This record gives sequence, structure tokens and C-alpha cells, in this order.
Amino acid sequence: MSMKIAVLPGDGIGPEITAQAVKVLKALASDGLRLEMEEAPIGGAGFDAAGDPLPEATLALARSADAVLLGAVGGPSYDALPRPMRPEQGLLRIRKELNLFANLRPAQMYPELVGASTLREDVVSGLDLMIVRELTGDIYFGKPRGIHVNEAGEREGFNTMRYSESEVRRVAHIAFRIARKRQRKLCSVEKFNVLETSELWREVMIEVAKEYPDVALSHMYVDNAAMQLVRNPKQFDVIVTGNMFGDILSDEASMLTGSIGMLGSASLDENSKGMYEPIHGSAPDIAGKDIANPLATILSAAMMLRYTFSEDAAAERIESAVRKVIAAGVRTADIHTDGSLRVGCNAMGDAVVAAL
Repeated sequence: MSMKIAVLPGDGIGPEITAQAVKVLKALASDGLRLEMEEAPIGGAGFDAAGDPLPEATLALARSADAVLLGAVGGPSYDALPRPMRPEQGLLRIRKELNLFANLRPAQMYPELVGASTLREDVVSGLDLMIVRELTGDIYFGKPRGIHVNEAGEREGFNTMRYSESEVRRVAHIAFRIARKRQRKLCSVEKFNVLETSELWREVMIEVAKEYPDVALSHMYVDNAAMQLVRNPKQFDVIVTGNMFGDILSDEASMLTGSIGMLGSASLDENSKGMYEPIHGSAPDIAGKDIANPLATILSAAMMLRYTFSEDAAAERIESAVRKVIAAGVRTADIHTDGSLRVGCNAMGDAVVAAL
């Protein structure tokens, strides 16, 4: 039975980087992996094609597929559009429509790239952590929200941070299961001392922990967690947190590794159907110049094989190929150092295929 993948390149460098991931997947398919891939527009490309950042045809394809491989969305040419038509709304909507509530954001340091980090080598060498971010709740989706004129006659913006018990419980189970496969340490991050949402979050985490007695659960306030990620990131193995806190902390963690262009991500539903994408943006300033780093997208494809299709051996082949390429000194501009071989986006994809 073939694995059906919806490929949504998106905007900016999205088409370039997804093309390299597709190239790698096709190389694996030539060795017997049965894949079926179909492409559709999303984001600004979706608006250009159908007047909607998430066209109905794209959503239908994503629903029928076993997994989604996404590039990136957004660009300055779309900033003047009404908010519902902006590219980022297509991304938020597809997450919601597919019920992709658990976002997995790994941060792993390759030994050869230690020098690319802005932190000391002893702080980041050997770093390997996973952030599990709840993705479909919290202040990004809570209602009421809006901008109105208050009783004093001035404009006032408002958003609502809210979580239901079931939303917290389901992401807790995902996080505990991932921790169980790693070092069996899970740190739950919230703001228990200030927010009622965080009070509920902590209570549910403690309840769910009883089902995983082999996993050590700890708790940390988000401001302290932000500091500790810079001070001593290797104290963490798996972090689980809400949507807004996870958005901020996962980007912070990504820069510990030296480049945001090296890290993939997975967004999963309750049946492990997922959308896989690099954590960086569309980088319109370098689009079409063949200088983008495709490794985050290629590694996202490896995560897809592991988490949705349970093809661990194929996922490891991709990850091993990336390690070989990095060890051989092949670099795109964002990770280039003196003495390494600087290559473009397409050549980096070719190097990974060759390393397979």
C-alpha cells in the first residue's frame, strides 16, 4: 500500500526547499518505498491561485492524504490583504481543520556545527531536546478577541487565553509517550503563579503523570524556562507547553543549534497523521536565489516517515545521510564556515541523495 503525501510548497523559498525533500523521498522510493505525492498551493500561492490562503481543493487533498509536507508561507506582498486572506491564516486554518494539536520541535546540535551557535561550546555541545507544543488552542484561537473602542473612548485590543481539560490531557499523553522513548524526563512549562489556564494545565499534567510512573515530571515557569534554555539547555530532554509559550520557546531553542535552517517539525493529530514543515519562514529576500538551506525540510520528511508511517529505517537513512553531508563539510550559506564547501539549495539536496 502506497503512502499518500500532500506536498504544499507555499511561498518564498518554500518551493525550493520542498523540491529537495521530494527529491530525497523519490530516491528512497526508487529503493522500494511506495510513495504517492501530489502538489497543491497554500498561503500566498493559494490566494493567487484561488483567492484563498487555504483553497478548498488544497484542504480536500490534505484531508485525503496520509501526511502533509509543507514548505513555508507568507511574504510582504500579502501584508496589505485583509487578515482572513493573509498567508498565515491558511496555515492556522489547516492546522485547525486537520486537528493537528501536537507540534513536535526537536533541537539537536550536530558536532560539526557547534561553532555556529552563539553560545559557548560547553553549553550546547551534545544538545538534543524535544519541545512538544500544543497547537490548536490557547490565546491564538480563544474567543472573544478583537479590537474595539472602550468606555474611555480609546481603541483596545483583546484576546482570550483558554484551555479545556481535554485539550491539555491529549497533548500531555503525546508528550509522556515521547519522553518514554527518550530519557524519561518531561518538563511542563506554564505560568502557574499568575494564570488560571496554567493552574488547570499543571493539575491535568499531574493527573496524567500517574499513568506514566516511569517518566519523571517536573514543572517550570515560562520565564525561568526561557532563561534556562540559554543558561543550561542540556538539563532538558522533553518540554511540553501551551501554544503561545511553545511558539516562543521553540524558536529560542532552535537558535541554540546555530541555524534555524537545520530544524524540522511535526504537527500530529490523535492518529499520528501529521503535517511536516521546517520551523523557519518563507525568507522572501532570498527566494529564487538557490541559497536557502533545505535540510530542515529534508529532516521534516524524515520525521514524517517515522511518526506517521512508522518507517523508522527509512527515516534513519535520511538522518544518517544529513549527518554524513554535514560531516563532509558541505554547507549552505547560513551554516558556512571557513574551510567548508559552500553550496546552493539544489546542490545540498543532491548531496543528501548521494549520501543515501
